[in-house]
Amino acid sequence: MIIKSSIITDLNIQTVKDLYKLKPFMEDTTLKVNKSQIARELDVDRRTVDKYINGFHKAKSRECVNCITAYYDIIAELLSDNSQQIFYYRRVLWQYLVDNHSYEGSYVNFCYYLRKYPELDSYFKKSRPSNANNVTIRYETGMGQQAQLDWKESIRFTLSTGEIIEVNIFVLLLSYSRFRVYRVSLSKTQDILFSFLDDAFNTFGGVPSVIVTDNMKTVMDEPRTEYTEGKINIKFKQFADDYGFKVHPCIAGRPRTKAKVEAPMKLLDEIRAYNGKLDYKELNELVTRINNRVNMQVNQGTGRIPLMYFNKEKAFLGSLPAYTIRKPYQITPHKVKVNSSSMFNHNGCQYSVPPEYVGKTLTLQVYDGYIHVYYNIELITIHTLSKKKLNYLNEHYTAIARKSHAFKEENINERAKENLQVIGEVYSYE
Repeated sequence: MIIKSSIITDLNIQTVKDLYKLKPFMEDTTLKVNKSQIARELDVDRRTVDKYINGFHKAKSRECVNCITAYYDIIAELLSDNSQQIFYYRRVLWQYLVDNHSYEGSYVNFCYYLRKYPELDSYFKKSRPSNANNVTIRYETGMGQQAQLDWKESIRFTLSTGEIIEVNIFVLLLSYSRFRVYRVSLSKTQDILFSFLDDAFNTFGGVPSVIVTDNMKTVMDEPRTEYTEGKINIKFKQFADDYGFKVHPCIAGRPRTKAKVEAPMKLLDEIRAYNGKLDYKELNELVTRINNRVNMQVNQGTGRIPLMYFNKEKAFLGSLPAYTIRKPYQITPHKVKVNSSSMFNHNGCQYSVPPEYVGKTLTLQVYDGYIHVYYNIELITIHTLSKKKLNYLNEHYTAIARKSHAFKEENINERAKENLQVIGEVYSYE
């Protein structure tokens, strides 16, 4: 191995960094050095001169205060096997401490000092498949030309009540500015997709020319491949025509085609850091905060702040269609009051709810042929849309009968079944 050495080739002293050249002469007493005179000429302290003559080198990086020490117990608890919370990346843990524990250190220092604690840092050392050998070509589109659509699917999340749910997060990202819209849903049906797209277009203030999507079943009846164009779903094609955009499906198995929306999706892994801490409403609020934060931070891919460039891009978006065209695609919640029979009215038909909701105001959302009934965000029941005048669920009618003492307890299930059969016959007309 050849190691390069620094050989002194001149005695020119310009700065304190050159003073090391004098030491060999001082050691064999061939040169008498006036340190005070040198200090005056270089405008430094005499002790500084002595220090540099003896080989002092100023460190290229300064030693920072260990920013982990004060938070060690908190971090250890968050990363322990007993914690429901999950932190896929160091950045997620750092952001969680900033948002919830008033942590003020930079992310770079946080990572540097975290690595000094192997028992903590080992939490993040998981093997991931490398894509270093994959060759891709980068391309960009002009303002207003393209948006990329995706879902973060089936995320298991534990609510503060202990209930485990699966949530899906819709993402629509404008390719030029990287401005995006996130929305949370318990399902990802076509009706919800239409509603979320309408909402995103409304947020953008316009419609992009093209939407790039994968071969999700709510968009494509047949996937696009290297050899076939695929087949766009008729209802989605009608939606695209109504809003004035073209659909560009990716070739199946090539997610790189919509890498602009794929790459930032890992930001949404941050919600797992809040497992067991939030209810469903608070989870929606968290996703909104993440959405606003990433729109106002410098994008790593472009080096630009999405919100600033969105303000330029929105002028190039197409116009929103008329409200009469948009309304059928929107899922609009509306309020109903439960009557004394423990039923609510929708389009002239009545539907049952458990008797504890008598007199309360509920929220309805109607999509996919079902009525979803909520009380303060909590889903309490689902009814199939019907044209029958009275629509009871068996368990509701039984609970109503029990609470009203209409039948003897020992006969309640049998009598409830008989009465429901009669009600069905009497109110079966449309």
